[in-house]
Amino acid sequence: MSSLRQQLDEAIGFIRQKTNDDYPIGVILGTGLGGLGKEINAELTLDYDAIPHFPVSTVESHHGKLIFGTLGGKKVVAMQGRFHYYEGYSMKQITFPVRAMKFLGVKTLCISNACGCVNPMYRKGDIMIIDDHINFLGSNPLIGPNDDTLGPRFPDMSQPYSQRLIKLAEEAALELKIKVQKGVYIAMQGSMLETRAEYRMARVLGADVVGMSTVPEVIAAVHQGTEVLGISIITDECFPESLKPVDIKEILAVASEAEPKMTAIFKRVIERL
Repeated sequence: MSSLRQQLDEAIGFIRQKTNDDYPIGVILGTGLGGLGKEINAELTLDYDAIPHFPVSTVESHHGKLIFGTLGGKKVVAMQGRFHYYEGYSMKQITFPVRAMKFLGVKTLCISNACGCVNPMYRKGDIMIIDDHINFLGSNPLIGPNDDTLGPRFPDMSQPYSQRLIKLAEEAALELKIKVQKGVYIAMQGSMLETRAEYRMARVLGADVVGMSTVPEVIAAVHQGTEVLGISIITDECFPESLKPVDIKEILAVASEAEPKMTAIFKRVIERL
């Protein structure tokens, strides 16, 4: 048994002392998007620092709680606060909660994030369904020995984001009369925002939006056979020709304003799972 699996067993053992229910849907709440947690009818809330081997978020806008309850009439477990490579965590630490979710019954993972757009057709406040990603973090959670009890050595990544779930999200947005984009997310290390030249590079590489998270969790989820839906809220416009300094308070304000739209889409999709 790998050390990762041993740590997971200890974390799950602790959680199972609090709840024996299965939670088929997992949710990860991104920067400024913790309000979705208020929509969950919570049955149990655990602080990350109470769970064995769970990292603790160092980002002010990430609260660090695991919420168990119902959303859209379905059992869910939600991460209110996530971890980033720029915080100094290893990829295995960043994805540890996603690994734990599998042993709590999670079959479908809904991931949200805040990001900047490099596609000139997008605007801040837009919602984007993630269709694919580019990993520019310089590492991934599968580096090192593979634990076959978690997933295969060489997982296929031709469709990391479920086309079935993308279709459900598009249908939900149409019914709710919410405009959505669909595109490619590129993950950069951070924590600094990118230069004008880097934004140009991202666009040339085929990215539509730029962020600092999500990709490690998606890789781990695909590795373990978890179906993924990813939705981004575009909080700033990263057009090199008109680039202006960004205020994190403004980013959080845009995320908060757009969050109800993302929440409505997630709830509608979850209702239909």
